[in-house]
Amino acid sequence: MAVDLLLGLQWGDEGKGKIVDVLTKNYDIIARFQGGPNAGHTLIFDGNKHVLHTIPSGIFHDSAMNLVGNGVVIDPVIFKKELDNLSKHNIDYKSKLLISRKAHLILPTHRLLDAASETSKGKAKIGSTLKGIGPTYMDKTGRNGMRVGDLELDSWKDKYKALTAKHIKMLDFFDVDIQYDLSELETEFCRAVDTLKELTFIDSEDYLNRAMKAGKSILAEGAQGSLLDIDFGTYPFVTSSNTTAAGACTGLGVAPNKIGEVFGIFKAYTTRVGSGPFPTELFDKDGETMGRIGHEFGATTGRPRRCGWLDLIALKYAVEVNGVTQLMMMKGDVLSGFDTIKVCTSYNYKGKEIKHLPYNIESQNVSVNYTEMKGWQADLTEMTSADQLPPNLNAYIDFIEKELEVPIKIVSVGPDRKQTIIR
Repeated sequence: MAVDLLLGLQWGDEGKGKIVDVLTKNYDIIARFQGGPNAGHTLIFDGNKHVLHTIPSGIFHDSAMNLVGNGVVIDPVIFKKELDNLSKHNIDYKSKLLISRKAHLILPTHRLLDAASETSKGKAKIGSTLKGIGPTYMDKTGRNGMRVGDLELDSWKDKYKALTAKHIKMLDFFDVDIQYDLSELETEFCRAVDTLKELTFIDSEDYLNRAMKAGKSILAEGAQGSLLDIDFGTYPFVTSSNTTAAGACTGLGVAPNKIGEVFGIFKAYTTRVGSGPFPTELFDKDGETMGRIGHEFGATTGRPRRCGWLDLIALKYAVEVNGVTQLMMMKGDVLSGFDTIKVCTSYNYKGKEIKHLPYNIESQNVSVNYTEMKGWQADLTEMTSADQLPPNLNAYIDFIEKELEVPIKIVSVGPDRKQTIIR
């Protein structure tokens, strides 16, 4: 069996959690392969809203095993809070949640370093979620990070103390005043580590490869979005991991020739949280309407999302980089009521019209050219089949498919798992 991938194709917040939840019934294993608690995957079903940060979105299904892979960074404190929330819903997570021994741990001082670094940047802030993600990946590449497997060793506290001491010295280099009580932070951390150690730690690459040989179906769940990839995103306003398809291979220990379908998720419009370039961003009533109707607030940070029209140049770039085989369009219902829908179909880059994503898309270098289409007024949220979709929405979908040369297989018409139309 191959491993299928599910990836966000924009700047995150595309709706990955909902679609993983919808697709889980088709898979034996759901595996997160990168990122950490900077992710916020929202699932709504049976009248309840659930937000997951590190735990895979298949956890609410009895049939699936859920794996946190080696490419993920784990904050035990936030992880414990997620587990506590699952306990409220009587989810037997201990029997279906596995943790890779090679996943790195976020220490309390990683969060302090993140806050100090971001504060020191002043107006040049990149919009970090302040979850300690960047400093943890820096320690990983610096070859002195702590991993989940270290918690099984008698010497783990010595390693923790050495790394914490290094971080405290690093904090002195930032000319900012970060207030903290290390003793209080450590008490909370150690309590959370005790909870984490109650779970099953595994050599995940061996587990997954044996599962494939046994014919098990696997879905790899990405976090953040392709335009936030450390290599291919809008650097430096990116996350600290590889959010694209290649990241699934290194984040799970799966060979490239074992990748099957690549599901790409995108919103019917575009959003972004935090700083960074955004060519189609709107500052008018249309942008305000998208944000209000779409409830565009970050699931992790609570920050309002910037909104704009669909950017097909950036979207095609993400499709190509990931090798997307199927598309899923989210939040089509949010665009109901617009008389005119605009789609960015080319850029003006330094005075020349182009149809690819250039090195720099800051506003001083890039402006956009739009294709206008007729909108639709119908309320989509009660629709259950593709033949109910309004003609102008179908024309919008057909236009996107033609431009991207990839079929749109799913159209989401609301946040609930039931509000999902298969085409």
